[in-house]
Amino acid sequence: MTARFDKRVILVWVLIVATVLLGYYGRDLSKALDMRWLIKFPNAWVIPFKTYISSAMKWLVEDAAIGAVAFTDVTRSLAWLIEQPYQFVLSLLAEGFSTGRGKEATLIVPAVSWIAVTAGVVALGQYCRDWILAAIVGACFLYLAMFGQWDSAMVTLASVLIAVPIGAGGGLMIGIWAYRHPTGERMLSPILDLMQTIPIFAYLVPILFMFGFGPVSALVATIIYATPPMVRVTILALKSVDPELVDFGRMVGTTNRQLMWRVLVPSASHSLMVGVNQVIMLTLNMVIIASMIGAGGLGFDVLAALRRLDIGAGFEAGIAIVVLAIAVDRISQAFAERMGQIHHPVPGTHWAMRHKRTLIVLILLGVTWLLGRFAPILLAYPEALTATTGDFWDNLVKYLNVNYFDAFEAVKVFFLTYFMLPIKKTLLGIPWPWAIAMLTLLGWRAGGWRLAALCGVLSGLIVVSGLWPKAMVTVYLCGASVILATLIGVPLGVLAALNKRAGAIIGVFIDTLQTLPSFVYLIPVVMLFRVGDFTAMIAIVLYALAPAVRYGAHGIRNINPDLIEAGIVSGCTPRQLLRLVRLPLALPEILLGINQTIMLALSMLVITALVGTRDLGQEVYIALTKADTGRGLVAGLAIASIAIIADRLINAGARGARLRYGLES
Repeated sequence: MTARFDKRVILVWVLIVATVLLGYYGRDLSKALDMRWLIKFPNAWVIPFKTYISSAMKWLVEDAAIGAVAFTDVTRSLAWLIEQPYQFVLSLLAEGFSTGRGKEATLIVPAVSWIAVTAGVVALGQYCRDWILAAIVGACFLYLAMFGQWDSAMVTLASVLIAVPIGAGGGLMIGIWAYRHPTGERMLSPILDLMQTIPIFAYLVPILFMFGFGPVSALVATIIYATPPMVRVTILALKSVDPELVDFGRMVGTTNRQLMWRVLVPSASHSLMVGVNQVIMLTLNMVIIASMIGAGGLGFDVLAALRRLDIGAGFEAGIAIVVLAIAVDRISQAFAERMGQIHHPVPGTHWAMRHKRTLIVLILLGVTWLLGRFAPILLAYPEALTATTGDFWDNLVKYLNVNYFDAFEAVKVFFLTYFMLPIKKTLLGIPWPWAIAMLTLLGWRAGGWRLAALCGVLSGLIVVSGLWPKAMVTVYLCGASVILATLIGVPLGVLAALNKRAGAIIGVFIDTLQTLPSFVYLIPVVMLFRVGDFTAMIAIVLYALAPAVRYGAHGIRNINPDLIEAGIVSGCTPRQLLRLVRLPLALPEILLGINQTIMLALSMLVITALVGTRDLGQEVYIALTKADTGRGLVAGLAIASIAIIADRLINAGARGARLRYGLES
């Protein structure tokens, strides 16, 4: 059995080496044999999926109806239902309540003042945990006011306050349905995969057709993007509830509904709040993309700065999103912890004493509204007192450009010549029949015939859609970025796990990278390296680095201490202990980190299309600018196919590594 296993491994490696050599010399070979169709799929064989999808979309928007009710009537009604609470929250936080329209509008009640909102989040932080959290979130909101980002931040916060309840509530209900119906869960899994892997740009066009241009369309896109993690977390959390607790609930005579809402959901509440936290983070991550279709807020400020190449303004708005994300994230985590604890009011305590925080905030709100017309500082932070860091960021990039231009250019040329272009030449030269066969073989080797069939079918669909060359450019950019992110991230993760002080510093660095909007990376990178593939790779590495670090650190920290002790007793040096014990045992988690790095890299490709890449991301972006639904969805599905193939192969590899090291039975 071992000999057979070794032969299969050797065979796979031989075929991989053959693929690399064939790819590097593939174009020359195809020309010599007069078989160019092996490299470029003939146009006559392409199936026009994008035409079919565009026609279906046109029919759906223009002709689809149930009786007298058109499909667009349904979508516009949904848009109206979402718009009403959003407009209320937006008026409350940012615009104020007024009558009339345009120039004839008369302000009746101003928006909630910055003092009342800051006091409210401080009170909420103290209620959820302690005064330390209250001080942190209060400082975050004071920063927004002091640096002139308050109005835009409140517009963004209004979107979050509407999108998160809908996304979290809808995800919870879908997750409960999937938990109750195993067949439904199996049907739902590929849909969730597609929702998480198709770039958001790809379905902005159909959303615009169905819901129109404006903040409501942005909210719908945000909800679609942020809901899948909540569904997955709900299913996992409900399955993780202690079976004895469920049996006890049935024994006392609960109905299915009572069992769900009085036993399962309360028992899983802490895990469910993790899903809510993910919805919040993804919602904030969407603010810039949503601004492209009318959302406004901090995302629009970053996008406008990117268009002007205004580094200072872009960084200030981007940091404001980070600050807002930190505040909302910390409060949601603390609220989740508090939900897991039982708090009973002290008997005989007066209502006012139990709700003193709420009373103080309401009093502040009333005072600022009443006195705000006489003292405007009570309603809006004075513009004369605002600070700015814009000049600092502008001058920093100018200084680097003037003094280190040659060094940056040398680094760029080195990576392009010796790292990126060889990978690109190899991938673009691989004959498509050979690539499909190799992916099918890898699928069979890693997970059996089902995974082999999945890899073969998905790669075949990319070929027949006519997008194979752009898909290979996508794989090249994603692959080069993931290799670099892994080479940087895994050592950082190991260092963070083994050195507590370094771990704290690396943790702050990674938290910043994760919360800083993806568009913000592009501004300084473009200014330092100009547009092109190298610029795209640097931006992707910065965006996708976090999972490689986090999973690497998690894998090293979670190794059984007895195994480490056994290695020390057997005389291993620290280097041998790392190479022979820690890294092999942490391999499954490291592979999962690489998997997540690939997913983030693919999601970033559409954004890097703004700096001149010629891959599937550019295809999606062009489709958005031309409102071409079919073109965008086909390119998005091709990206999703690449993501699913990579995800399934790496997960199968991680499972095999666990079995090999006895970490899973």
